[in-house]
Amino acid sequence: MSETPTVVLENLSIGYTTRRETHVVASGIDATICAGRLTCLLGENGVGKSTLLRTLSAFQPKLGGSISIGGRELADYTDRQLAQTVGVVLTERPNIQNMTVRELVSLGRSPYTGFWGALDADDRRIAEEAIRQVGIDQLAERMVTTLSDGERQKVMIAKALAQQTPIIFLDEPTAFLDFPSKVETLLLLRRIAREQQKVIFLSTHDLELALQTADCLWLMERQHGLSVGTPRQLADRGVLARFVERGDIRFDAESLTLRVQA
Repeated sequence: MSETPTVVLENLSIGYTTRRETHVVASGIDATICAGRLTCLLGENGVGKSTLLRTLSAFQPKLGGSISIGGRELADYTDRQLAQTVGVVLTERPNIQNMTVRELVSLGRSPYTGFWGALDADDRRIAEEAIRQVGIDQLAERMVTTLSDGERQKVMIAKALAQQTPIIFLDEPTAFLDFPSKVETLLLLRRIAREQQKVIFLSTHDLELALQTADCLWLMERQHGLSVGTPRQLADRGVLARFVERGDIRFDAESLTLRVQA
């Protein structure tokens, strides 16, 4: 796997500004996201996971520090350049009417054709390849409104692949999915990261699945800030036990599993 740091955060502060004040959600973030790895972002509700993803995706401005992609500051990218560099898959179910799966996946080509631009043969080939990679060939002619949550999530991942960006950020991609679909989705994303040497960075509440599938974990905590490492590294440092254990919940660092004591 590549160890090249594609996304570099230095002393990053994130949050939001209202008319009256600036609210800092997290600060002093120093970390790198490397290509070829599945990196999962963990943390309790309200700690800033979605704010971090929105900031990295340029949906909201940083409050301080630096975000560098490929050695270039995020703010220096034009909208078109950013759309050709970063793909984003959000949690919200898309409200899409009268569109087939193939048509939706093909919208991933819009950074290259313009929103109303016609697809050429190469664009169509890339969209079909994305459909094949995600394994949704049988869904290609289905209307998006007829899909299950798991099927729809695969379609959105295929659309991001058709965008051909070296980086894909995903906000809770396993939300609303049943357990087999959760596993299938994370394994798919890990395979894409490794085979295509992409940055795949996602937030999730599925701790046990992340422990089994992630190459790297980012754990955000209010009192301790950001901890980064492999699941084994964070377990050996006691970080995961500190995060998980409360009441009757225990963390087994040897097997990387959670246990409930009756």
